[in-house]
Amino acid sequence: MTTGRWDELNYVVVDVEGNGNRPPDLVELAIVPILHGQIGEPRSWLVRPPHPIQWHARNIHGISNDDVAHAPTIAEVADDVLAALAAGVPVGHNAHVDLDVLTRSLPGWQPAEAFDTLKLARRAWNLTSYRLGALVRHRRLDADIPDGLRPHRAGYDALVTARLFVDLIASSAAGEDCMLDELRRYGLVAGLGTASTVAGRRPAASDPTLFDLP
Repeated sequence: MTTGRWDELNYVVVDVEGNGNRPPDLVELAIVPILHGQIGEPRSWLVRPPHPIQWHARNIHGISNDDVAHAPTIAEVADDVLAALAAGVPVGHNAHVDLDVLTRSLPGWQPAEAFDTLKLARRAWNLTSYRLGALVRHRRLDADIPDGLRPHRAGYDALVTARLFVDLIASSAAGEDCMLDELRRYGLVAGLGTASTVAGRRPAASDPTLFDLP
């Protein structure tokens, strides 16, 4: 694995919305690149799931079955999605959830590692809630959000997660000199070769190849 400054590595911040099944099928996916420390533009895909969107999922993200009736399947956009994911190391908030959906939706895609802003936030700040919305309000990360993006849609959530990731690094004790080994110590979801084990369950502190917070 590469070591050095955090901004010497590129990242792809991911967020998914599901149909409410257990396990969920992919309904929407967004990817925001962070290249050399700079946040790029969100890119998102609506996806027609193999099963209908459940009412409780629709109540959260607002995506209806009519909205995806003529959307492509994940197989039809897989090449574009994989190309976007290949641009960097995945980052997510409660990242094992996003990895679970993506690794099931994209057979053969197995990231070597991924960083979790939920774990990093718990390490950095003493708060009553570490939900994404609470962190956005705490750090005022929703300023100047592009028109058309709103909470609980993949594009918005991926963009504010990208801002959260950069903010966590900038506000850390190491500041701009934050090293990748520190990120890996406190934010790593999966070590090399272990992403498949994370995809199906929450990482356990007893796992020798997984890192968790103290």
